[in-house]
Amino acid sequence: MAEKDNEKMSREEAGRKGGEATSNNHGDEFYKENGEKGGEATSKSHDKDFYEKTGKKGGEATSESHDKDFYEKTGKKGGEATSESHDKDFYEKTGKKGGEATSESHDKDFYEKIGKKGGKANSDGDNN
Repeated sequence: MAEKDNEKMSREEAGRKGGEATSNNHGDEFYKENGEKGGEATSKSHDKDFYEKTGKKGGEATSESHDKDFYEKTGKKGGEATSESHDKDFYEKTGKKGGEATSESHDKDFYEKIGKKGGKANSDGDNN
């Protein structure tokens, strides 16, 4: 909608044209640098609560638009990438942290219950 009969361009069209011009004049590095600057500015002006709320909204939106298969594929990719970039020591430290956190938040009764479940599962022939 270029200027016809003295009509001005809409904001939408002006924004689209500006975006196209920027895209034509700049490469990936330009967008990477600007993204980093924006991320740093956001982190300075927002607290943990902001990121928790934003993450929750994003997670809810993603769960509404993706199925179990999406999460299985994503988890597999993440697990493979992690296993390629970490060694046995990483997993030992991570497991120790998880075990310590669990032991701090659960009592003896919790461990008795999961022990019974594990024992029953093994006696039923379940290897999981």
